[in-house]
Amino acid sequence: MVFAIAAGCNKQTQHAPDVWAMVNGKEIKREEVDKYYRTRVNPEGQEPSQEESLSQKLNVLDELINNEILLEKAKKLNLEASDGEVEDKFTELKSPYTEDEFQRRLKDQAMTVEDLKLELRRQLSIQKLLNHEVVAKITITDQDISDFYDANKAQFNVAEPQYHIAQIVVTPRKEQQIRNRKNDDAANEAEAQRKVKMLMDRLNSGADFSQLAMDYSEDMNTAGTGGDLGFVPESALNQSDPALKKIVVGLKAGQVSQPVQVVPKDGPRILILKLIARESPGLRGIAEPQVQQTIRDTLRNRKEQLLRLAYLAIARDGAQVKNFLAEQVIEAAGKLPDAAKTTMPQRSIGH
Repeated sequence: MVFAIAAGCNKQTQHAPDVWAMVNGKEIKREEVDKYYRTRVNPEGQEPSQEESLSQKLNVLDELINNEILLEKAKKLNLEASDGEVEDKFTELKSPYTEDEFQRRLKDQAMTVEDLKLELRRQLSIQKLLNHEVVAKITITDQDISDFYDANKAQFNVAEPQYHIAQIVVTPRKEQQIRNRKNDDAANEAEAQRKVKMLMDRLNSGADFSQLAMDYSEDMNTAGTGGDLGFVPESALNQSDPALKKIVVGLKAGQVSQPVQVVPKDGPRILILKLIARESPGLRGIAEPQVQQTIRDTLRNRKEQLLRLAYLAIARDGAQVKNFLAEQVIEAAGKLPDAAKTTMPQRSIGH
């Protein structure tokens, strides 16, 4: 979803060349955009084209504009994250790594500890705002659940045995894009093994599987949903790695597997699997707790996404935004070599 940019083409607006946007009078500079841009581009991968680079920078800038708007609202409502909350999150983020590994990760992303803590404060403050203004207002009634079930009975008809599986994925290589909440990515075999051990230690200590998946899983397609793969039919398992099928079939509902390494086409990966539920063929009734929870979660996620978009749209309408980079791109017909250039940090050999 691309939000409309509330910036006119007033060429009389005076601003320094390194100022790429303004939000209610506050500057967002090129340096900040470049910093976030670096975290999204693999320095060892193929260099993006000028158009790709500019497109990514416009997306980053738009996110920074939105974040600044929401952060201002959080401050006005006294919902800004406290120093203690920031320190707790920082400690949690740092805990899986040695000091050298942690410092190397900061260097790879051209960040300092202060930069990271500032970003954590922003993220936590915005999340507190959205929880207060959006999430707390969501209600799902029994009638909502009943209506959804009646309208979607076909999806609750199980034609063959199914296995509700969740996964945490760790790869021994740096990924181009990471979508977990901690932006956590094992860069080599040693880091991957340490990360897997940390995850298993936490799971064995009672940590929530879905929260760990959202924080640490390196699969961009499932990390955001707690590693949830949904219900996998037996026929699909038959086409997967035999070792995976053996593990899944041998798990009891609620049980977590030991780590297993597989080698698909995109390279080796280590999986930690959880069997959430096992379903026999037939129509699943609305009285089943899992059916109700599935419907409730679906409806809640839909409403939350909708309300977040609406809340941001209203907040953006009430802000004074100037996107100077977007203006320059339009004026230059999409060609802006200088803005497309970003110096990537040099990685040492073997990292």
